[in-house]
Amino acid sequence: MEIQHSSREIRLYYKNRLIIHHRPNRPFIQIGQGQAVYREKHANFTIRDTLASKDSCRKLGVEKAGREQVILTGPKDLRVICTEEQELFRLRIEAPPAEVNRLWVRLEVDPKEHIFGGGEQFSRLDLKGCKLPLWVEEQGVGRGRGFISPLANAHSGAAGHWYSTYFPQTSFVSSAGWYCSAHTSAYAEFDFTPGDSCLLHFWELPEITLGVEEDFRRAVAAHNRVNGLQPSLPEWVYDGMWLGVQGGSREIEEKLEQAREAGIRVGALWVQDWEGKRITTFGKQLMWNWKYSRDEYSDLPEQIARLKAKGVRFLGYINPFLAIEGDLYREASEKGYLVRDPRGNDYMIEVTTFPAALIDLTNPAAYEWIKGVIKEHMIGIGQSGWMCDYGEYLPTDAVLASGESAEAYHNRYPLEWARANREAVEEAESLGEVVFFNRSGYNGVSRYALSYWGGDQLVDWSLGDGLATAITAGISIGFSGIGFFHSDLGGFTSVAWIKRTKELFLRWAEYAPFNQIMRSHEGNRPDGCWQFNSDRETLNHLARMSRIYASLKPYHLQLAEEYSRTAIPPIRHCALEYPDDEVCYKLKYQYLYGRDLLVAPVYQKRKTTRKVYIPDDSWIHLWSGRKMTPGYVTVDAPIGSPPVFYRRDSSFSDLFESIVRGNPQSQVPF
Repeated sequence: MEIQHSSREIRLYYKNRLIIHHRPNRPFIQIGQGQAVYREKHANFTIRDTLASKDSCRKLGVEKAGREQVILTGPKDLRVICTEEQELFRLRIEAPPAEVNRLWVRLEVDPKEHIFGGGEQFSRLDLKGCKLPLWVEEQGVGRGRGFISPLANAHSGAAGHWYSTYFPQTSFVSSAGWYCSAHTSAYAEFDFTPGDSCLLHFWELPEITLGVEEDFRRAVAAHNRVNGLQPSLPEWVYDGMWLGVQGGSREIEEKLEQAREAGIRVGALWVQDWEGKRITTFGKQLMWNWKYSRDEYSDLPEQIARLKAKGVRFLGYINPFLAIEGDLYREASEKGYLVRDPRGNDYMIEVTTFPAALIDLTNPAAYEWIKGVIKEHMIGIGQSGWMCDYGEYLPTDAVLASGESAEAYHNRYPLEWARANREAVEEAESLGEVVFFNRSGYNGVSRYALSYWGGDQLVDWSLGDGLATAITAGISIGFSGIGFFHSDLGGFTSVAWIKRTKELFLRWAEYAPFNQIMRSHEGNRPDGCWQFNSDRETLNHLARMSRIYASLKPYHLQLAEEYSRTAIPPIRHCALEYPDDEVCYKLKYQYLYGRDLLVAPVYQKRKTTRKVYIPDDSWIHLWSGRKMTPGYVTVDAPIGSPPVFYRRDSSFSDLFESIVRGNPQSQVPF
């Protein structure tokens, strides 16, 4: 660490990189006092801030200037303490909290740098030029684009914005080989619109950590290690797809038999209504009482054992809410395990069309209680995993058992929800055998969540909320520590006129094998949407794609091991392998699955060709065996032949070629 200062300016360098450049007319730090107003509907937030004061801190003093520590001073007893610890630059701000609860920090960047991260992002990858709010909330329906968003807002205020995400993270990584991580749980906003700096805005005083590495790839790996890495998935995950079914014991068995007769490789049944269902205006929803429904699944523990004997695992569903009709709600309410409203009553939170109570994870007894429910009623009856849903809905005016501010705890809630599930698995001695998948998250959640899925995409082709956003989400989440990601095959949300078509299902099925997990979902309105068994062509197509997924098991396992060893995710941005190629930084809808597969899913309706960028390497078109010329090319992409390429020099080239030989193309005309 090196500091240069005079009466007019301060420059601070770390590993020869300019981090801070303070001038009176362009201050490095600003402090203030503000009061926030939150308006929320269905976990879609409108957030406004009223500033009582803001001080630009034009005059900063240098109290101490050493190689291992620099202390700057400013107004209102402000102290900025910069230290170098364990090969990291740490910046800590001290000021009286009664006077300061707003902070702006300006960091220097090169105009040519590219910025990635911010958690799971659905609409943008390179964040340069963006102003990014960071707050846990619903993804939104339509996400501010297309005709559906005004309808969603008018009906329920649920449209969201381009930046709305279940999983924000107050960190980012630069193509120039450095990364920044802020330790905070309050609302934050990262402004990357200035060409030569980024302005980080926080609603509390965080600690900020920066790391400087030799290059982009090393910076991503170091950044992911700071967040924490996930353990490898159980090997059985890769034996076949997870078929999403529901409807009761007989119906799920019938669908399994139909799938297997068609040749679909089924490794697990994912049964979200194991605990019962409720029918609402939104569609087929679930009865949130976390015990198996004896009406729909009268002998579920025995059925799970029978399925496992046939090589098929059983996966369920849970979230941190409790249905007020259930006995678990009554028990939790009597024991004081639920989040309270300002009047002291159980907070009744409207999720879609009905109220539910939320478990207070700040209450140690409630935290242990829900772990006990998972161990007894899920792992205890033989479930091999579950969807670990929600986590975004804590109201900012809630009263918590710990006495903490719900506004400050809101972003931490999904982290604690993931941790509770992880501890339940570990305490049941089932880590490495059981897997769960989350949608919500926040800083450091990769230490706890075993895998992720992309949430509730629309069952359509929209760039704001359809298939395309699942591709972007899978790439972006890899910059935030997550290695194991997938999406609902076919999407989830069907509203108004938007219904899943055959073409969309088939295209999503082509994308799914090139993820660590392949799982389908019937959707919220299954009766109006195309399903895996809607016709024979679809069954045959899914059979072929599931066989491709299972055939890739050695490669899936290799990528999981590589992530554990190197902290580079299986789904990776093309620039991670080709950092000197400026075009790669611009790519949003194609990715590398490991180093050796280039995947460019078809995400547009009625397209039978796809424009793909081929990095300068020895790429072979998987289906034709044709050697590709570097640069932009347009390839044929009929249904059954998604644009996938492998590196000729790959040690897995024989495996890739055998997949084509063993899986003849099943092209469906449109």
